[in-house]
Amino acid sequence: MFKLILKMAWKNSFARPARTLLLIIMIAVSMSMMLGIEGLYDGMVLNMADKSKRSDSGEISIFAKEYRINRDLKQRIADAKTIQKELQMMEGVRSVVLRVSADGLASTARKSSFAQIRGVNLQEEESFGKFSDFLQEGEINFSKRGAFVGVELAKTLKLKVGSKVIFSTQDSSGEISSMVLKVAAIVQTTNIVLDTSTLFVDIKKVQKFLGLKEREATQIAIRTESEQLYETLKKKYPTLDVKSFFELQPMIEMMEEMMVIFNSITFFIVMSVVFVGIFGVMYVSVLDRIREFGIMLSIGMQYKQIRLQIYLEAMFIGLFGFVSGGIIGLFLLIYLRDYGLDFSAFADALQSWGYETIIYGTIKFSYFSTTFFAIMSASLLSVIIPLRKIKKLNPIEVIKADK
Repeated sequence: MFKLILKMAWKNSFARPARTLLLIIMIAVSMSMMLGIEGLYDGMVLNMADKSKRSDSGEISIFAKEYRINRDLKQRIADAKTIQKELQMMEGVRSVVLRVSADGLASTARKSSFAQIRGVNLQEEESFGKFSDFLQEGEINFSKRGAFVGVELAKTLKLKVGSKVIFSTQDSSGEISSMVLKVAAIVQTTNIVLDTSTLFVDIKKVQKFLGLKEREATQIAIRTESEQLYETLKKKYPTLDVKSFFELQPMIEMMEEMMVIFNSITFFIVMSVVFVGIFGVMYVSVLDRIREFGIMLSIGMQYKQIRLQIYLEAMFIGLFGFVSGGIIGLFLLIYLRDYGLDFSAFADALQSWGYETIIYGTIKFSYFSTTFFAIMSASLLSVIIPLRKIKKLNPIEVIKADK
């Protein structure tokens, strides 16, 4: 009996091929657009998080206690070199870098701006986050008194490669010190803080400028894939301030939560469209076959068997829509992942908020799995009202009325 019901459901699903095809196209287009939007938004947030980790905090950063509150050089990590070596030996640690930062004033002959100087080791930064990828203009090479300037700070001070800038700040002893720097390169990390205020200089020069020892640093940044490392480091270094990426970047965490909400709303709207589409087709299909169902009931077929047939018809349509939408959506996501969408026309606005002008998408299996269950659920729910109409049928009256 089940084979017969399955065969009938298959044939009735395509009894009106134009109508069924139109519904499948509607499901496929809606689904593929939803997948594209999800992939693009998630890719945008993931890209921001990736750039922030590579250019600044890593997955975990370590500071001296109170340093992040008052930014005082007195609150520095005295044995940073030793800790770096210890971390490099730990399981799950991919890369560790030391940095020295100080707030101050960057000035040219005509303009000045609050800024920070950041001492970095280029070789370590390249291993840590491929620092050369951030190059916008110039060469990634610290010459004598050379500095890399964040792109927005360069715009503010009207700097270009070869320009000179004076940076002034308090050193570790509290004395005001200044140094003349020559712009070797302009970099764009899409990290708002770094792009708008940072001068990158060789760490040894910055340590000497600020009166620090080579083993001292203000930040230790760590790249890792271990989820347990954060808790391990908090216990291992209780006198230091160990922070996770989301503790340092709450805005990105908030954006991820907002994207989940936005994607959920988009998902609900698209699935509502699918529900209405399948409901309309199935309801009209049931009305067209009222006499057929009446005859089936009168010759002894049970209501649950007819119900199974209707459910199978809806599932066939939903399944074809899902497969079609999945194929289109997969190609769309692959395109967005490999080529992205170019928003160069809005470059200034996007860069000021930390976004790239070309936004790339991402692909997750969950996009397809959740969409599958949603479409199947919408397909099954859409036939509840048509089934109630069949359940109330009086076979004799239906057959007589048809005559």
